Amino acid sequence: MRVETGDSLMIGGFIITGNVPKKVVIRGLGPSLTSFGMSNLLMDPFLQLRAGSGTLIRQNDNWKDNQRAEIEGTVYQPSDDRESVIVDTLVPGAYTALLTGKGGATGVGTVEVYDANVAANSELANISTRGFVQTGNNVMIAGFSLGGPTSAANLAVRALGPSLSSAGLSNVMPDPTLELRDSNGTLLVSNDNWQDNPVSAALLSANGLALPNPSESGIFITLLAPGQYTAIVVDKTGVNGIAIVEVYNIK
Repeated sequence: MRVETGDSLMIGGFIITGNVPKKVVIRGLGPSLTSFGMSNLLMDPFLQLRAGSGTLIRQNDNWKDNQRAEIEGTVYQPSDDRESVIVDTLVPGAYTALLTGKGGATGVGTVEVYDANVAANSELANISTRGFVQTGNNVMIAGFSLGGPTSAANLAVRALGPSLSSAGLSNVMPDPTLELRDSNGTLLVSNDNWQDNPVSAALLSANGLALPNPSESGIFITLLAPGQYTAIVVDKTGVNGIAIVEVYNIK
């Protein structure tokens, strides 16, 4: 999505559950997105990792500046030296990755979180992204990879906008809509107001994930196969605004 400044920076939140620390890799990408035909990119991303309390854990501007030996030659190495990477082993809890442009620059970027130790008895149970959502190539696109065994997985996907005003944010998205697509781009399910689908709404509520505002969007779905999926958030009438997209792995 497009990374702006102030309240409109990109914030990627994630939750680790389990009993032991989990090694994760976090990336902030911008210039390399030209390979996907994208323009107006965040040309020099700056990435911070913070604990749920807001305490700064690590930060990185260019990936070679820190932890180069842990990144270089791995699948996590970016193709552009200006992009940012953080590697850390984190105890179960809530964390945020903050992506901005160096010197206040703006543009389209991505923030990514990877499970770098799948064998550990802990997992990435939730990931969310907050930012300023626009239209066209600047909508909010939340991609996630479902790994593990071939058994079915229950996922909840939510898009919040108007309720964010209670957190003191202004210019929030008034009426978010949500689409979930597979790796081929095929639409699996879409939602405007989360209570439109009574079955999905009941399952969201039963898992403590009822949306705070009836204009917000929510999907509860059972995915039958591992793979890559994409959640797309845009306002129903094309209004720009701050929104959050969340993905939960429901056990």
